[in-house]
Formats: sequence, C-alpha cells, structure tokens
Amino acid sequence: MSKKVLVVDDEKNIVDIVVFNLKKEGYEALTAFDGEEGLKKVLDEDPDLILLDIMMPKMDGFEVCKKIREKKDTPIIMLTARAEEVDKVLGLELGADDYVTKPFGVRELMARVKANIRRKDQSDEASTGTTAIYGDILIDSKRYEVKRNGEFINLTRREFDLIKFLANQQGQVFSREILLEKVWGYEYFGDVRTVDVTVRRLRSKIEENPEYPKYILTKRGVGYFFSEES
Repeated sequence: MSKKVLVVDDEKNIVDIVVFNLKKEGYEALTAFDGEEGLKKVLDEDPDLILLDIMMPKMDGFEVCKKIREKKDTPIIMLTARAEEVDKVLGLELGADDYVTKPFGVRELMARVKANIRRKDQSDEASTGTTAIYGDILIDSKRYEVKRNGEFINLTRREFDLIKFLANQQGQVFSREILLEKVWGYEYFGDVRTVDVTVRRLRSKIEENPEYPKYILTKRGVGYFFSEES
C-alpha cells in the first residue's frame, strides 16, 4: 500500500507541483488549502507525513502543528516562505520534524519526504520490548515512552528517536551532521539548527534543570552525547 502524504498549502500552483512529484514517486497525495481543512484531514485520513505551510487562512501552520502534536506523532515538514530564523525555530519548538524554505528544490523536498517516512518505518520496526534505565530516566522502546521518576514524559517521535539513539551510545559524542544522518535520515542536506532546537526541546522535558543538563550534554565545538554517569 502506498504511503499517504498530506500537502497543506493555500498556494495552488505549489500544491500542484508537489502533488505531481509525490505521485511520480509513488505516494498517494492528499491536499488541503487552509489550516482548518488540513487539521481535519490529518484526523480523518491519518497520513504518513504532512507538508505544512505556515501562512494560511483560517488557521496558520504553527497552530495546526501544535494541534496535531496534541494527538499524533506523524512526521511534519514545515513549508515556509519566511527567512526569519525565529519562524523556523518556532515550528520546530511546536513539534515539527524539519522545515523547507520556499522556493525549494523539488528533488530535495522529495528526498526529505522519503527520509522522514523511511525513518518512521524503521522506528516502528525497531520498537521491540527493550526497556533501558539511565538514572531516573526509563526508555521503553516498545511503548515509545520515556518516564522520569515514574512520570510519563510526552515526547514527539523525533525527540524519542534522538534520546534513544544517544542513550544507546552512552558517552559517544556525535556531531550535528551525524545526528541529522542517523536520527533524521538526511545524508546530504538539512539544517543543523534543527538538531540544536530538538535537543533544547528534549532537555526542557527530561532535565530537572535544562540550563544544567544531567543527561544530554554538549561537547563544545563537537556535538552532543548522553552522559555515562546517568
């Protein structure tokens, strides 16, 4: 069965181009032209991935992303014509997996779609009954859950994949580029800022004091690692 990709954008010419290329790659393409319609289709159609524009009528992409994350961990790639860093960061803070700035290359967009869907499938397949404990953090791969001191922590799929990957290699430092490859599935593209924002968001959820993290640490000038002392 072909994977379903939902394109939510009010610019019909862009939607037509993206849909054409999605179908060419073998995906089933769904469309919505405003935020409210997009949110409804996410809940009704349960797509495998969402391409979500920011500036739309009725409900902007930020609000749609926020509402989706309250119910689903479907991969979301934000499509934005805005160049401001704050807009990109806000999308990631709200739970988007990545963003692509318009005008974008179709080849790169399709590669990101493929990488995110593949990564989601690999994560689902890897969700065995493995449970690991690091200090007061418990990572349950089967249930896709993380608990701290017995309390459930609500993580997005990307956040879970990141903490699981780092925890499985305790003490090993990974550059942002390597994390983009291993966790996001991006071998030749991607903005390393995506990694920084996701780490910051993850720390805010799992660390008692995110300013002085105990678990996910930074090796200045190199990258991130999961503490061996946890």
